[in-house]
Amino acid sequence: MELLHDRRDQLPAAVSVAAAIGVFDGVHLGHQEVLTHVRKTAERLGAASAVVTFDAHPAHVVRPENAPKLLTTLEQKLELLEAQGLDYAYVIQFDEVRAGTRPEEFVEQVFLDALHARAVVVGEDFHFGKGRTGNVAELERLGAEWGFEVVPLKLIRHHRDAREPVSSTAVRRALAGGDVAQAAAMLGRGYEVRGTVVPGDKRGGTVGFPTANVPVPKCMAWPADAVYAGWCTLPDGQRRGCAINIGRRPTFFEHAEQSLLEAHLIDFEGDLYGCEVRVEFVDFLRSERKFEGIEQLSAQLAVDVADARRRLGLS
Repeated sequence: MELLHDRRDQLPAAVSVAAAIGVFDGVHLGHQEVLTHVRKTAERLGAASAVVTFDAHPAHVVRPENAPKLLTTLEQKLELLEAQGLDYAYVIQFDEVRAGTRPEEFVEQVFLDALHARAVVVGEDFHFGKGRTGNVAELERLGAEWGFEVVPLKLIRHHRDAREPVSSTAVRRALAGGDVAQAAAMLGRGYEVRGTVVPGDKRGGTVGFPTANVPVPKCMAWPADAVYAGWCTLPDGQRRGCAINIGRRPTFFEHAEQSLLEAHLIDFEGDLYGCEVRVEFVDFLRSERKFEGIEQLSAQLAVDVADARRRLGLS
């Protein structure tokens, strides 16, 4: 997948595309459906396939005080988009200038001048341009005027009885409730966070369960404070089962200011300080709670690790 940048790159005049556009935070099953349709449309038209996305969530620019937590960093998002088999990714630098662009200007600059689009595939709830005043009907009007096809797609549900369509908002809601399995069902994979392992407060040896402490940026979505079964991917690609605690460690701290992610890698010995790791959540084990002391906590951690081992299918 070739990466193109807004306000700098454009395709040669001889190249045209079928393109999808959206924030694509999480690249969930709904997004994947759109991208599959883009590939099929490109094949039908004899064009290249492309995805148009943003370097930042637009809400972080226009309403930062209540912007949603992110499901993916830009790096993660581009990796997931590349896995969809597209030819191009056009990344828009979303800032106050871009936020003020009128819908018709946006379409002309991106789809006509830069990408020579022959088709644009969007979700039925797509909005664009200044104040989100552009919608699918406006895009269809512009497409008819400027010669490109517009393909709106209905939102999908990950199974027949799902209460709501798949969306980034629904994934965040599942994570906030600790339902990482439901989030995974909508994402088509386990929810993953990334970070560099840092030293903790050295209690792992005391309680008998050393952990990799992984700070996660505040802008990223976190599952609810609880204990989970999951996987930790190491820099060499090795994937280790783990019991993950997200919480404020009430056994040791009365009023911790923020949650911490601690992953105990099952049957692993080694120094991970300074290593970039990926932590994937598979299943909820239990809520976080305060214990009377280290002995009681250690006994519960032994149960957690055994439970994680079983849920992950480890011998």
